Amino acid sequence: MASEYVVPAPPVVSIPVVGETGRFPVHRIYCVGRNYEEHAKEMGFTGREPPFFFIKPASTAVVVDEGQTGTIAYPSLTKNLHHEIELVAAIGKAGKNIKAADALQYIYGYAVGLDMTRRDLQGEMKKQGRPWCIGKAFEQSAPVGPIVPAARAGDVANAEIWLQVNGQDRQRSHVSKLIWNIAETIEHLSTAWELQPGDLIYTGTPEGVAAVVAGDTLVGGVAGLPELRVKVV
Repeated sequence: MASEYVVPAPPVVSIPVVGETGRFPVHRIYCVGRNYEEHAKEMGFTGREPPFFFIKPASTAVVVDEGQTGTIAYPSLTKNLHHEIELVAAIGKAGKNIKAADALQYIYGYAVGLDMTRRDLQGEMKKQGRPWCIGKAFEQSAPVGPIVPAARAGDVANAEIWLQVNGQDRQRSHVSKLIWNIAETIEHLSTAWELQPGDLIYTGTPEGVAAVVAGDTLVGGVAGLPELRVKVV
């Protein structure tokens, strides 16, 4: 007999996979903070600090099909909504205490994502020494494009990563400039959490983060992966 729930069960968030009919179900969304040196500098930090992580609920994902333009609503409470373009690694099998040398075999594929940030709220929470979930983990804060299986994604570790707003460059760098590369990130992350199939890892954003307003169109990419297009409404 099927289970019955006292309130409606939330739908499973899933992402299309390029070349496959099946979809990738999202379990958790992990994000790595300040993982490009130049972005760390623009946020007031220097050096190779130990990696740190924050989590967004799976429900914050806005899944955008290839060739489509997704929409996100300008969120409440903020007057300083920032874009952060990121390479996303999709985990395909469970593991904990994973060594960097073995980490890439846990990756199902890669996608392009945006870590949208209510920067003013995040900054205020930092000043007060309080958690800054309100700045990061709000509705529609994690747009993501289609996943490309790892074997077909090309050399993502050295790919160009970029974002344009209304056709003008805002962020442009290379994944090779990650402070902690993809495998090292997984090594650190898997000591704190047991990674599960369906987990997404937003690996960090390069320099050039800045505000967007309603009406702006964001187009971002990582070489070899489908572009991500999002309009703020």
